[in-house]
Amino acid sequence: MRFYQASSFLFPGSYRLRIFTICFVATHLPLLSLIGWELWSGQADWASAIVVLLATLAGTGFALAAIHALLVPLHVASDALGQLENGGTVERLPVGGRDVIGRLLASVNRAAQATDRLVRSLDDRANTDPLTGLRNRRGFLQAVAQRRLDQGAAVALIDLDHFKRVNDAMGHGEGDRVLTAFAAALEAGLRRHDLCGRWGGEEFVVLFADADVAEAMLILDRLTFQMECNPIGLLDGAPITFSAGVANFDDPALEDAILRADRALYAAKSHGRNCVRSDRV
Repeated sequence: MRFYQASSFLFPGSYRLRIFTICFVATHLPLLSLIGWELWSGQADWASAIVVLLATLAGTGFALAAIHALLVPLHVASDALGQLENGGTVERLPVGGRDVIGRLLASVNRAAQATDRLVRSLDDRANTDPLTGLRNRRGFLQAVAQRRLDQGAAVALIDLDHFKRVNDAMGHGEGDRVLTAFAAALEAGLRRHDLCGRWGGEEFVVLFADADVAEAMLILDRLTFQMECNPIGLLDGAPITFSAGVANFDDPALEDAILRADRALYAAKSHGRNCVRSDRV
């Protein structure tokens, strides 16, 4: 380590040149010693010296090419670590042998895999509602932004009816159970390519991909019937229900569709709850 620190003053910007200089000096010391001895003894054989010099230069060229090849994995490892530092991903590096370079590349692979797992875990936590397991608001918006909706879509806001009374009468533990049960029922009642998430509190959001408002309302009406037949909980002896507002989503700005769905939800609440309304009514 001390030798590396001392040698860093020689060609500080190029590790390759430092190694080359050390090899060059080491290979030319015998030649210089031979020439010096022959000059001192008066028995100089310049023909032999020239042959040795050419052979030494050829060996130096070979050493330079070999050093370049040996240092390639170090550059690969350095670039990979730089990508990790900048938040990028790294493809699995070829490890090769069991020497120090092989161990270095294996370590980079392990670091890359561990970093990728950590990033995925943090991303999942940032985009997932910890109670219901659905996407949270951030995760839902991100998922919608990544969707390509060639045939239009519909958006629904769903609100559990009288949920505050559930918490007040039966406690927050029962309220959490009801939210979890509704999230499971909602996911089970949707189509495979629909997206749903917890918008906040007792409010949920759904993107019905490649569907119009009428089809989305039909799916939600079927869910209201299922919740009456198989209640997720009872409030004052009656099944817990939900109200929903649906709006067409044919514009790149999701906020406008959400606003219209929210107005439709308010209309559903005003009409006695346990029903689905659209922004067109």
